[in-house]
Amino acid sequence: MSLTKKELKTRPVTKVTFRLAADAAPAAKSVCLVGDFNDWSERATPMQRLKNGEFKVTLDLTTGQEYSFRYLIEGKEWENDWSADRYVPSGIAGAENSVVRA
Repeated sequence: MSLTKKELKTRPVTKVTFRLAADAAPAAKSVCLVGDFNDWSERATPMQRLKNGEFKVTLDLTTGQEYSFRYLIEGKEWENDWSADRYVPSGIAGAENSVVRA
C-alpha cells in the first residue's frame, strides 16, 4: 500500500495515486477506493488491477483538504492504507479510517 502525491502548479489540485499491494488482496478480482471524495460510495471509484497484482487509481483532490478513505476488497473486506498521513476513528467500534492530506 502506498500513496503518492503531485501538486499541480496551475490549479489548486493534488493528484493522489492510491495503490493496494498485491499481497494485501492476493486473490481479489476487484477493489474499490471508498471515502469522503466519493460520498463513501462502494462502487464509484473502482481500482485498476495491474499485471503485478497491485490495484491502482489516481484522483484529483483539492489541495489542502483532508480525506478519510478505505479500500473495499471484493465488496466485503475493508482495508486501511498503512502509509496514510494519519488515522481517525470510523464510528464503527474499534475501526479506523485512513486519512490523506492533498
